[in-house]
Amino acid sequence: MINVLIIGATGSVGSTVRERLLQNSQIQLTSMARHANRLKPAENEHLVTGDIFDSALLAQTVRGQDFVFVAFSGAMKKAAKAVINAMEQTSTKRLAFIASMGIYNEVPGHNLDEPIPSILRPYREAADLIEASNLDYTVIRPGWFTQGPVNYQITHKGETFGGHDVSLESIADLVNKLVQEPTLYSRESIGINTPI
Repeated sequence: MINVLIIGATGSVGSTVRERLLQNSQIQLTSMARHANRLKPAENEHLVTGDIFDSALLAQTVRGQDFVFVAFSGAMKKAAKAVINAMEQTSTKRLAFIASMGIYNEVPGHNLDEPIPSILRPYREAADLIEASNLDYTVIRPGWFTQGPVNYQITHKGETFGGHDVSLESIADLVNKLVQEPTLYSRESIGINTPI
């Protein structure tokens, strides 16, 4: 069994990833969210209702996980610090963290020498903290979320972003691959978008 934790399991990304991972009977899923009590637990799932900033609860929930997936919206830098602290405290290594496209000015049409827009700064600060940690991380930088089939390409840090959209199903497919292949995109920041 692979023990996987989703933090932010009721949001658009988290809920799509949750549905995908629940299809795999080899995964024991823990789904954490402020309103996880609204979910109906699956046979291979444990629900945790709580806040990412409750350090004791977060550490308790992270302990024993093989893979932690964070799809959080809000105070991104504070959330990254909380997750890093909990994972280091519990010797948990594998992390995938949703950030945003544009945090390196990698979207076509943007000048690399200009400062990133203020709306993206918290995502960049969170990514910088994660990249500076000793965790086995993958920072995922998606395009704008859409509905649709699995169809995506990956870009690496330093490469121009390939497009502006990506389906939620594509993100879920990527996370599923990361769970199944522990070294895939290890200690990388990757963009994911629908090919133009």
